[in-house]
Amino acid sequence: MDFKDLIKQLGDRVIKLKDQVNTEEATKNAFIMPFIKELGYDVFNPLEVTPELVADIGMKQGEKIDYAIMENGQPIILIECKHHAAPLNVHNASQLFRYFHTTKAKFSILTNGIEYRFYTDLVEPNKMDEKPFFTFNITDIKDNQIEELKKFHKTYYNFNNIVNTASELKYTNELRLLLTSEFNNPSPDFVKHFARQVYPSVITAKILEQFTNLTKKSIQQNINDLITDRLKTALTKEDEVTKEQEAAQAVTDQSKTEETKIVTTEEELEAFLIVKTILRQKINATRVSHRDAQSYFAVLLDNNNRKTICRLYLDGAKKCLGTFDEQKKEIKHNIATLDDIFKLADILLKTVENYDKAKELV
Repeated sequence: MDFKDLIKQLGDRVIKLKDQVNTEEATKNAFIMPFIKELGYDVFNPLEVTPELVADIGMKQGEKIDYAIMENGQPIILIECKHHAAPLNVHNASQLFRYFHTTKAKFSILTNGIEYRFYTDLVEPNKMDEKPFFTFNITDIKDNQIEELKKFHKTYYNFNNIVNTASELKYTNELRLLLTSEFNNPSPDFVKHFARQVYPSVITAKILEQFTNLTKKSIQQNINDLITDRLKTALTKEDEVTKEQEAAQAVTDQSKTEETKIVTTEEELEAFLIVKTILRQKINATRVSHRDAQSYFAVLLDNNNRKTICRLYLDGAKKCLGTFDEQKKEIKHNIATLDDIFKLADILLKTVENYDKAKELV
């Protein structure tokens, strides 16, 4: 099971168990320790994960952080845990703020086992930012978020790689939240920005109110149109795939039907052995093979359809053997019995010789 599946599975576990998890300690055991484990760390090895890490801060002696993920004896990620029903905000992250600058850790996580907030020091060195650069809800985690989370896995952890994308993640998330807020409840400045571009006169309070409703409605219509277009595109692609699959299935079915109609007779196999006997005078017998079709029985060189040595037509009243000249034109020779094939030995040997000459020239 890969990392994506493990995290999705943990999200399902949280949904099923959260109503039975009633304390902060139970939240740690049921949700947060399994999360740390899925990041590749041994939660029972204090060299990798230290619970209740003591971080003395000035007059505050003996204060502890819930978990510290360790590397070479130093904490690299601090984790502060809350009960899963507790909201996460700046106020209940106060311990993380204090601990962050007293250790060598460059990342900290505030979590209630459902929501995870990742912090670093993008604004001021060695001082934890007030806003997280990465957040997600494990019960509804997106594939792109799992890819970001994977960077914190023990196998892939690289401080520089994470820091290089942390700033972009932070501002992207903040912009998305801002856009969501504006789309749901457009602010006056947001409305004025667009109204000034389409309304030719002064934006009065009444006009602002009118354009607030129009802006909200326009945004909603635009989003609906985008969704509809994507659905149409997806459905079109699905239809194309379905048609391709149906066409491929039809070809397969036709091929199977044709195969069921093909019956290789004893006479055809005997004729094949005669041709093979003739050809082994010049070439290795393993190079000669046969392939049956509905209207003829083909003898091939090197099991290659482009190197047909001859075709045998033995099902009709008149039997014949077809050979091919240097221009690949078929010439049919009537045969009364299979023994007549021996009379065509020189032509068959010449055909094979022509194929091998062409191969040498290439």
